Amino acid sequence: MNVKVIVRGNAKGSLLVAKNPLNFLGGIDKKTGMVHDKNHDLFGKFIGDKILVFPFGIGSSVGAYTIYSLKYNHCAPLAMICLKADLTTASGCAISNIPLVVANKNDYDSLQEDRKIVLDAIEGKIS
Repeated sequence: MNVKVIVRGNAKGSLLVAKNPLNFLGGIDKKTGMVHDKNHDLFGKFIGDKILVFPFGIGSSVGAYTIYSLKYNHCAPLAMICLKADLTTASGCAISNIPLVVANKNDYDSLQEDRKIVLDAIEGKIS
């Protein structure tokens, strides 16, 4: 599967798939990596040590610093896969050295929870 690279890097791990957009500032605890937005489909889940799949980020641009804090606190995703790259997610991943790619709709829809993948965000490939 080919993807568009936004932030370069590599990751290998299990997928954590969200159906809803993520608000990093208001929805995720930056110290623990737990989703604490009770209205989100990932409520109560830990986003660290997974490859996070979600449509796009929403909310304040300060969410980029939340992504950085997640990395600093060792509870950040290994990488992120989105349908569209919003500025907050892209800048947060860039300052945190977290690979970020954009998948087309058909490939995105085929990504399944807990599936193990290898993400090459240099060549733009998922295997």
